[in-house]
Amino acid sequence: MNHLGHTRTRVTHSHAFIAPDGHVQTALPGWKHTMGIILISPQMGARFSQYFALMQKGGEGTPPLPGVERFIFVLSGSVSVKTEADTLTLKEKDFAFFPAQEPHVITATSQTKLNVYERRYLPNESDEPLPIVTGNEQDTKAEPFMGDPNVFFRRFLPDDPHFDMAVNTMNFKPGAVLPFAETHFMEHGMLMLSGGGIYRLGDDWYPIQKDDVLWMGPYCPQWFGALGTETSSYLLYKEANRDVFSFEKNS
Repeated sequence: MNHLGHTRTRVTHSHAFIAPDGHVQTALPGWKHTMGIILISPQMGARFSQYFALMQKGGEGTPPLPGVERFIFVLSGSVSVKTEADTLTLKEKDFAFFPAQEPHVITATSQTKLNVYERRYLPNESDEPLPIVTGNEQDTKAEPFMGDPNVFFRRFLPDDPHFDMAVNTMNFKPGAVLPFAETHFMEHGMLMLSGGGIYRLGDDWYPIQKDDVLWMGPYCPQWFGALGTETSSYLLYKEANRDVFSFEKNS
């Protein structure tokens, strides 16, 4: 318990660094026997949400609001997911994407912690429905990032224009860095899974470690360098495959 008011968390108009020392649990509408920690939300200016679902054994989660799509990543424990067509079993490092309006019920088969991304789906020119996508982080192909064998990513969703989001892990061998400070219109929601290092957001530099969360707003300069002796890995969300003007109607 910190009685002096100190926190590693910092929230600005362009980015946020959310440390576990400030987490507050809250009820999640549509979830039973589950508490949530809302990490990123539209209230801070984001166009998506990121939260932890802390599920007791037997806890349940039902679909989000109409028009909202969902991506879950199992951080610990296991869940059974019932859809219209199948029943899925997801364990640690498994993931699942559910299109908007896709009926599903998530049931914890043990005490479970999920990282959840949700956003309002932006349709493209096609009305073709999106599929449910599932997999496991370790079974997903590792690809070098911009040709650097010391930095690699694992893509969880198809590189397909029908999808309006991308989720992947970024992995850095000790001492590896992003090749330049990126500045772009896409925003990110990030969770540090292992290792750590230094993250630049805007003009600020943050020591980052496992369980820290970042929101990187549009056009916020961003850069990462890995420190320590183990591979550093983080889970990363971004929007994708949509014209910049399409966001005006959903801001």
